[in-house]
Amino acid sequence: MGGVSQLWLQAIEGTLILFFAGGAIALVLGVIVGAMRVSPVPIARAVGTVYVNWIRNTPLTLVMFFFAFCIPILLAQRFNALLPATIALGIYTATYVAETFRSGVNTVPVGQAEAARALGLTFGQVMSQVVMPQAFRSVVPPMMSVLIALLKNTTVAAGFSVLNLGSVTAYLSEHREATAGGNIFIAMFTGENQLMTLILIAAIFVVLVLLLAWLQRVLERKWRVER
Repeated sequence: MGGVSQLWLQAIEGTLILFFAGGAIALVLGVIVGAMRVSPVPIARAVGTVYVNWIRNTPLTLVMFFFAFCIPILLAQRFNALLPATIALGIYTATYVAETFRSGVNTVPVGQAEAARALGLTFGQVMSQVVMPQAFRSVVPPMMSVLIALLKNTTVAAGFSVLNLGSVTAYLSEHREATAGGNIFIAMFTGENQLMTLILIAAIFVVLVLLLAWLQRVLERKWRVER
């Protein structure tokens, strides 16, 4: 059971690393691309539009395949499977973050941005001091939906030799160390009953999603008071 419990811990750790690291990349890159999408500079808008339309319309599996196999070949460098999977998730999810952020920016009255520019503020100052604070408040619910989708998409990395909750069933099938002995929990924990194991995996995802939903309510309550 010791090896099995270690496997579960590593699988949960892999999922959390993919989620938090990929989410950090997605949020930073997504906000930048979203700002480019609403920029008054035509080249910036064009680059942002091409990036969003190209990556978002490409299946995540292909994006991850490119980073897992093509990038190491191009750079003649081998990487831990977790690294390219995390980058692929971040870059892919950034397109949805960018569109969510852009929709939030569009909810801010145009007159406020024009008034800020009339006061002499630059585009960067208008975005950071006037538009972004209001936009972030309106994008909390859709942004949480994007993060929940990212959490679920971490299972795609299972197909690229990354140990996470999406691959734990296959790993348990290859490394069984105990028999169920009629115990339902042991059956799902050791992979003896794959249906029960999948139910346990689903339960873990439900808990993680509920935590994100709780965080969403906290942020909405906090910013609602500040308005």
